Amino acid sequence: MIKKKLFSVLAILAIVLMAGCKEDDYVEVNGVCPVVVSTNPANLSTGVPRAQVISATFNEEMNPSTITQSTFTVKEGTTAVAGTVTYNGLIASFTPSSRLKPNTTYEGRLNQKVMDLRGNSLQMDYVWTFSTGAIVFPMITATDPLNLATGVAFNKLIGVTFSMMMDPSTINSTTFTLKQGTTAVAGTVSFSGQNASFTPSLMLTPNTVYTATVTTGAKNLLGDAMLKDSVWTFTTLQIIAPTVIATDPIDLAVNVPVNKTVSATFSRKMNAASITASSFTLKAGTTTITGVVNYTDSTATFNPNSDLAAGTTYTATITNAVKNIAGTNMVNDYVWSFTTSVAAAPLVILTDPLDLETNVSVSKTVTATFNMSMDPLTISNTTFTLKAGATLIPGMISYANSMASFNPSSDLLENTTYTATITNMVKNEAGVNMVNNYEWSFTTHSNSVTPVVDLKSAADFGILAGVGVSNQAGFSEIRNLNVGIYPGLRSSVVGFPPAIVVNGAIYAADDIAPAGVAAMLNQAKLDLVAAYLYAEGATSPAPATVQGDQGGKTLAPGIYKSTSTLLIQSGNLTLDAQGDPNATWIFQIASGFTTVGGAGGSVILTGGAQAKNVFWQTGSSAVIGDYTVFQGNVLALQSITMNSHATAVGRMLAQNGAVVMTDTNIITKP
Repeated sequence: MIKKKLFSVLAILAIVLMAGCKEDDYVEVNGVCPVVVSTNPANLSTGVPRAQVISATFNEEMNPSTITQSTFTVKEGTTAVAGTVTYNGLIASFTPSSRLKPNTTYEGRLNQKVMDLRGNSLQMDYVWTFSTGAIVFPMITATDPLNLATGVAFNKLIGVTFSMMMDPSTINSTTFTLKQGTTAVAGTVSFSGQNASFTPSLMLTPNTVYTATVTTGAKNLLGDAMLKDSVWTFTTLQIIAPTVIATDPIDLAVNVPVNKTVSATFSRKMNAASITASSFTLKAGTTTITGVVNYTDSTATFNPNSDLAAGTTYTATITNAVKNIAGTNMVNDYVWSFTTSVAAAPLVILTDPLDLETNVSVSKTVTATFNMSMDPLTISNTTFTLKAGATLIPGMISYANSMASFNPSSDLLENTTYTATITNMVKNEAGVNMVNNYEWSFTTHSNSVTPVVDLKSAADFGILAGVGVSNQAGFSEIRNLNVGIYPGLRSSVVGFPPAIVVNGAIYAADDIAPAGVAAMLNQAKLDLVAAYLYAEGATSPAPATVQGDQGGKTLAPGIYKSTSTLLIQSGNLTLDAQGDPNATWIFQIASGFTTVGGAGGSVILTGGAQAKNVFWQTGSSAVIGDYTVFQGNVLALQSITMNSHATAVGRMLAQNGAVVMTDTNIITKP
């Protein structure tokens, strides 16, 4: 029995010794011998990169001194590959001294002399094979300009794009050239990633064929060269002499303002240095007019030092000394003439309030409309005044669209007569003064039963919106009122045409002409907000509570308050002034306001009622229904929508949202 046990132990020891492992290792949990668990590349791999680092990963830490160039080799057939062997952690690495050959099979070998930290060696050599990929040669995939391109700019930067990342050191003035015939063009070569560019040192010659070349000296990061030179040609622009394509005033224009800035627009970008007081002149007969010459964005301007003479013919000349940016002169002088207007004095043609008007709101903005465009700089607190007797009333002056406005700093006194004056120091755009002062007077109201909602400058608008104005379909019209958007931009005003503004204009926050549009719109929006808040908070006389559908009802003047939405649906709503032309209605609507066309839904005025004295203050949005005939001014916190063929005598004023006309809507000044 003892002999059998001894024989078994000896057998086990023999197996361990044959495996190259020590007896005490044989019983360890982690195994008895070191083995290779993976390689990179894996055995039989194909398409291996030529810059591959060959590595093997062991199942345990190895003795670095046993992993050397003699125990870790890479061969091409029987030829050893030169390289460096390193070991880190569980990984032995072989880094070839140079790139491997393309499309070639290699053998990796770890000799069985490689040992772990306990002296255990591999049981046998570990051998694996792999094959490299074929060479992918770089090529040019795009050029700028394209091959055979014409009309190329004289300052063109020549560019190429490669099919792969390139070696920057091989992209230079030797491998990337530009020639005119056989003459090399001087320039600078730059390169980044897959893109190379050639920047000529001087402008290219007009109407000339150039040849660009990238030679096979250009190589990728593996050192592989292009298979052949890449050559392409292009032709530069022909020389085309610049011409004057437009003037302001046009040739033979009449009634030109005496303060006109004369301009000429060219067919091409010009050399600004060639446009001077010598090459751009203005004369009255043989008398040279002095002025300042400027050039911006293809347009030259001549701004006379003083106003031109009225009723006089002037001749403007652009000489052929002017040049475009390519240095090409105009062929001939360009000459045109125009005649200034005969002096015509401006007139005040309309005031608000009218002369001798009574019952005027104490929060009134006083306006005067001229028969022509005026010089805004001449309209000020000195030339536009308001007095109560001899007392001068302070206020703010503004001017837009031939209308001057005086907005008192505080409400006027009740039952008081005021005198407004426009002096003859105001001038039109041509610099002509009014002949005489213009005066008118009016009297404010006394203790009105219903408070007056004064829109001030917002009253000039049939539509005033915050973010958008649109006409979705049909030939809508806004009559005798303006359209404004603030702070929204003109790009948010759409559908004009087919919609039109009759005796009015469209203004947007980004308009640069006429001057002061943004400030005017901002003031109108402030006046709208003030009117909205005034209408919302009015408490005298005491508001009557209303709710739901008001269709079929008749309402006397006063304040009507709804704590939610309000409708006009089951019939028309009649507003009866009972013979008082100054009767006022204020509807305070906490939420949405809707009229529904069909069997009613319209607003009817009777007993002398006027649409200008009806105010619909809406806490959210308003919808004017299909075919509704509406009366009054909508002051909405959000948006207003006019449905198909709805009409209104009044105003659609939305503080924050849009005003939308869906189809053939009419808004008329009340």
